[in-house]
Amino acid sequence: MVDNYLIELILYSTTGCHLCEKAIEVLQVALQGQSCMLDEIDIAYDDGLLEQYGVRIPVLKNPQNGKEVGWPFGPEDVLALLEP
Repeated sequence: MVDNYLIELILYSTTGCHLCEKAIEVLQVALQGQSCMLDEIDIAYDDGLLEQYGVRIPVLKNPQNGKEVGWPFGPEDVLALLEP
């Protein structure tokens, strides 16, 4: 279980991505009752991000520790992402 603090995560995605919508559902299950700030970044507007994440989205990243996980991921993967 994660301590009750503001969790900051980045979701690399793009418009119309049904897997990205599923990723948000997984986040909601994993982080029930936790405060989370999700920065959703559309990779379509950045050539570097498009090259890095284009075939892997959705990708969830913890900017605090640099860890990231690509789809498919489940609630346990989200929680592991929060570990130092």
